[in-house]
Amino acid sequence: MTIVLLRHGRSTSNTAHVLAGRSEGVDLDDKGRRQATELVDRIAELPIRAVVCSPLLRCRRTIEPLAEALGLEPVFDDRFAEVDYGEWTGRKIGDLVSEPLWSVVQAHPSAAVFPGGEGLAQVQTRAVAAVRDHDARLAEQHGADALWLACTHGDIIKAVVADALGLHLDGFQRVSADPASMSVIRYTPLRPFVLHVNHTGPRLTSALTAAGSPDGDAPPGDAVVGGSTD
Repeated sequence: MTIVLLRHGRSTSNTAHVLAGRSEGVDLDDKGRRQATELVDRIAELPIRAVVCSPLLRCRRTIEPLAEALGLEPVFDDRFAEVDYGEWTGRKIGDLVSEPLWSVVQAHPSAAVFPGGEGLAQVQTRAVAAVRDHDARLAEQHGADALWLACTHGDIIKAVVADALGLHLDGFQRVSADPASMSVIRYTPLRPFVLHVNHTGPRLTSALTAAGSPDGDAPPGDAVVGGSTD
């Protein structure tokens, strides 16, 4: 199974430098709406079998044009919702930098628990479980190499990518996930393959149409010694 992890387009909170978290009514700004429209040209030609989405408004707005173009009804899953930042929600990023927890989030995120909210380790657990559950459901419906998309949030994407790379959660800040970027992971019985991270180009096509192993002579899930022959 292959998942495209799409971060929502640029939001009004992004440009205001506010930690939106799960605040209600945070919508896309003008650029974010353009990014949502541009998704159709970027990936609508791919054989996407399902669209799963965070229930928050900025993700719903991002996915609307693409879902319509694909003729798919989005499935909303709370496990792809933004981190519950608790008392940090709605605060200016510039003010949060001076909080003692800020340095923990940067250097030791596995130990970070937001006051009145959730911990980043908990976030990774729920997000990876969601990916695995939808993988299993869609494999039953469409076969083991189906392609699907989840529209979610930056820290969710970073946590899932870190897991796929075999990184400890304390390394997840090394992963970038810009607004409207796409990160792609192919899951096999043996291991995940991270195909793209933070892709912001005009079209997402590379390595998303061939099934199985990176090389036809190797068993599915095996990495090719010496690198792919493509």
